[in-house]
Amino acid sequence: MSTNRMERIRTMLADDPNDAELRYMMAMEYASQGDDLGAVTAFQELIAVAPTYAPGYHMGARTLQRLDRIADAKAMLNQGIPVALKQGNHHAAGEMQELLAMLD
Repeated sequence: MSTNRMERIRTMLADDPNDAELRYMMAMEYASQGDDLGAVTAFQELIAVAPTYAPGYHMGARTLQRLDRIADAKAMLNQGIPVALKQGNHHAAGEMQELLAMLD
């Protein structure tokens, strides 16, 4: 997507740095621009601010997988699966479990 979109997200985050959805959008924007290193950092920041935001673990692990950081991806999934299960989000937990099994 565009740099303008990234700047709009940054501006909104400056007003509300703990907004999990904005942080997720920022990470996904990095990924869509092909900046997986930036995306990983953004996903890690998302998880630090909003540790119960399950999609961050899943997409963060996928980004780590693209960087061939398999051990880190597995660790992120192992963190995220219990988070999703605790929320009753069996769909997200299942997707993360499938990715974890694929990485083994």
